[in-house]
Amino acid sequence: METTLMQLLENSGLFAVCLSIIINVIISILGVIPSFFITAANINFFGFGNGFLISIIGEAFGAIISFFLYRMGIRKVKTKTTINNKYLKNLEGTEGLEAFMLIIALRIFPFIPSGLVTLISAGSKVGILNFSIASTLGKIPALLIEAYSVQQILKWSWQGKVILGITSIILLAIFYRKRTN
Repeated sequence: METTLMQLLENSGLFAVCLSIIINVIISILGVIPSFFITAANINFFGFGNGFLISIIGEAFGAIISFFLYRMGIRKVKTKTTINNKYLKNLEGTEGLEAFMLIIALRIFPFIPSGLVTLISAGSKVGILNFSIASTLGKIPALLIEAYSVQQILKWSWQGKVILGITSIILLAIFYRKRTN
């Protein structure tokens, strides 16, 4: 996937930055595709500093546009779903500074999907300005860790990447097996 993104960025010339941001927005709207691949392509294509900055901009715009679209959709549908995560339940009923701080915390916390945080925020009382600032501030540390990890993986030899791939497959198989039992 990263190779395809790299080719798209290379072929888009001067519009590579805009294309990267648009892809990030689409990933955010879909809410289930990890943004790791676009971050990897950005770091690889634009370099660490510029790639990191472009990833932050793309993630921020993606979250803001998703928030707006999700909120419009929630208002039209108005269905209630059960939320099991205590932090997400807290977010649903908060507003103001409490919601602001909770969004930052949830964005930094790596095990809560970004799309879910955006969806719950859109269904809460938090305003779009508070959400936008908190979401962007929370994404910066998470993206920094992600970008640094990507940079280190890109420096590995092919053997290191094969080991990482095999380890990932084994971990996914273990996770899948536990979920089906």
